[in-house]
This record gives sequence, structure tokens and C-alpha cells, in this order.
Amino acid sequence: MGLSTHVLDTTIGAPASGMEVCLYTTQGQAATLVKQFTLNTDGRNPDGLLYDNASLKTGTYRLVFDVAGYFRARGAVLPNPNFLSLVTIDFGVADVSAHYHVPLLVSPWSYSTYRGS
Repeated sequence: MGLSTHVLDTTIGAPASGMEVCLYTTQGQAATLVKQFTLNTDGRNPDGLLYDNASLKTGTYRLVFDVAGYFRARGAVLPNPNFLSLVTIDFGVADVSAHYHVPLLVSPWSYSTYRGS
């Protein structure tokens, strides 16, 4: 249980290896950086869970994905300014005994997310 994320690059149908991600806790408009990491070859945090079940607290969180940096590093030709730069997902955790998985499906022009399992 706990909190995890996973990113898939829909342009190649594979994990978004090398994408930079930041995790924050939030209180209203204020955000506190908890962790910054680079996705591994499976498109996940190399350290595993972002929070384990014992550390996850009820509250609000933010994940910020550096989409433009990832696609530039892969050699994608992006317009200036690019359509997507940072994808920010604000979400709440109400039940700390449950697993919260926040997947991101992304291209330079679109993204989708949902609460996974």
C-alpha cells in the first residue's frame, strides 16, 4: 500500500524513462517539496513507493512531471513555446490504508491520469 506513480510515453508505447518528477505536500496554495526523482527504465520511482503505508498521511499532494524536458531529451522537435511543459496533478488522500497509484499517460500534446490500483 502507500503512494506510487508510473509514466507511459504514448508516442512510443513505453515507459517514460528519464523523466524528472517532483512530489509535494500541499496546504492551500502552499507546496512543500518532499522528493525529486528521475523515473527508471520502467517509468517508476527508482526507490519504489513515494510513501509507504506507514508514512502516507491524509491530506493533499502534488506531482509535477517535466514533460517538455523529457521529450526534448528524447530528441522530439517541440514548438516554442511548447504546448505542455510541466504537468501538475493535485490529488487528495482520504484513506491511508488504501493504495494510491497516480499513473500518467503523456505525449507532447496530451495527457491523461486516473487513480490506479
